[in-house]
Amino acid sequence: MYEDLQVWFNGKLVPWKTVTIPVLSHGFSRASAVFEIFGIHVGPDGQEPFRLDQHFKRLMRSVELLEMELPYTPDELAAAVAETVRANHLGRGLIKLMAFWGAETVIELVLEDKLDVAIFPVPETPGLHLDKPNPVSLCLSRWRKIHPETVPVEAKACSNYLNGYLARKDANNRGFDKAVMAGTDGFLAEGSSDSIFLVKDGVLKVPPLGRVLNSISRKSILEMAPVLDITCSEEALLPSALDDADEIFSAHTGIKVSPVGRYEDRPLKAPGPITARLMTAMQKVLAFEDERFLHWFQPL
Repeated sequence: MYEDLQVWFNGKLVPWKTVTIPVLSHGFSRASAVFEIFGIHVGPDGQEPFRLDQHFKRLMRSVELLEMELPYTPDELAAAVAETVRANHLGRGLIKLMAFWGAETVIELVLEDKLDVAIFPVPETPGLHLDKPNPVSLCLSRWRKIHPETVPVEAKACSNYLNGYLARKDANNRGFDKAVMAGTDGFLAEGSSDSIFLVKDGVLKVPPLGRVLNSISRKSILEMAPVLDITCSEEALLPSALDDADEIFSAHTGIKVSPVGRYEDRPLKAPGPITARLMTAMQKVLAFEDERFLHWFQPL
């Protein structure tokens, strides 16, 4: 379905099917890769990425934490994103940017090369479920979130998502859509590829940074909530906090506010009143109908 699309690969647009790397590349065999994925929305001035500046800020931080080096500046990458979007006539959809070591290696563990970069356009399809927040089921995973002193969880590194894969696989095997992991310290962390929020007595609560990814969706909700007069608290939460939460929702790139209709064997109103307010507000933001958040978009 993507074979007619063009990918920006190391400075040039090339056909999707020609973007290949060796099986023994460092990026594949050692999982030495970082990435960003963000939405493209169609606004009054054309296609506009959601919070591109924040995504590139995190990308640069990921590269720094892993002691890698990109061959492009954020401005050069922004121009590459624009070129990719225009070449593929991308409307609503996603951009996935991969930065990795494509060099073939057998035993070398540490490379000094600059990273290869590929920018993939992903058009909206029914299977992506973009902006369609249907209630989901959630469970507490038997797997723990990786400890930040083993690898930097702040980095959006491909290798970290094996942890998320195991949690999601565990959830699916048990009949749930998603899972939330606790950290090795016993406190709630995050989901496989999403942040987890709960509401208790009208207060929106979320685990603090330090043991979770610095999610752009999470950041956006925490910035939006006070504007809506919703009280927020970033605090250490035990898994038991989910047992008596009034509302639970997850947040990720494709669906900024995704209500949870069942946690373990407990049904929940989905969406609850706070979740519904955030969903409505976010829908207006993504439709370019709220001037207070227009700065979240950057015309290409």
